[in-house]
Amino acid sequence: MDPIIELVGVSFAYPDGRMALRGVSLAVAPGEKVALVGPNGAGKSTLMLHLNGILRPASGMVRACGLDVKEGNLARVRGAVGLVFQDPDDQLFSPTVFDDVAFGPIYQGLSRGEVTARVERALAAVRMGEYAGRLSHHLSTGEKKRIAIATVMAMEPAILVLDEPSAGLDPRARRGLINLLRELPQAMLVATHDLRMVHDLLPRTVVMDGGEIVADGRTADILGDAALLAAHGLE
Repeated sequence: MDPIIELVGVSFAYPDGRMALRGVSLAVAPGEKVALVGPNGAGKSTLMLHLNGILRPASGMVRACGLDVKEGNLARVRGAVGLVFQDPDDQLFSPTVFDDVAFGPIYQGLSRGEVTARVERALAAVRMGEYAGRLSHHLSTGEKKRIAIATVMAMEPAILVLDEPSAGLDPRARRGLINLLRELPQAMLVATHDLRMVHDLLPRTVVMDGGEIVADGRTADILGDAALLAAHGLE
């Protein structure tokens, strides 16, 4: 089976010269749910921003859903790769929940009827169907996280890329989010420090440090290696 996410030898440096990625290679299969863990500054977020072309590699290749992530493919890539940021307020900027979730389908040029159907399906998928008329900025953090996921679900992506999805959630909202993500069929790459969520949700774990992948394997094996976790600032 061809990978749905593929990076080969990807390196990237920020304008100040700091190397954020050093020859990273990674493949994720369709439907696979993968954790991306490591200390702050390991390169996790930088890697994720390469998956829909927000950042471009200095060298190496990035491919998503069989498409090279490059200028001529960006519209299709961004429809296939749903990126959910750590802070949901970075994605919620419209007057109502409906408007936020409809933004992507409208941008795709879909008809009014199809936009409405996409919004209804996306909100149903995150169990927030009754929130369409609510004001986004009045929602709780957990509710905003679900709506942020709905904004990318409305694009009907094949891949979900989530940055610290459980950050700032109380225990009930965190458990609800884990249960939600478990039910979604998309391939997932989840950057997180929440190793309990990794244990409960993500069968494979990739460890990054210093811009490199230092371990990649079954979550049970990675989390059972106390020396590995300690060496890379994980608890």
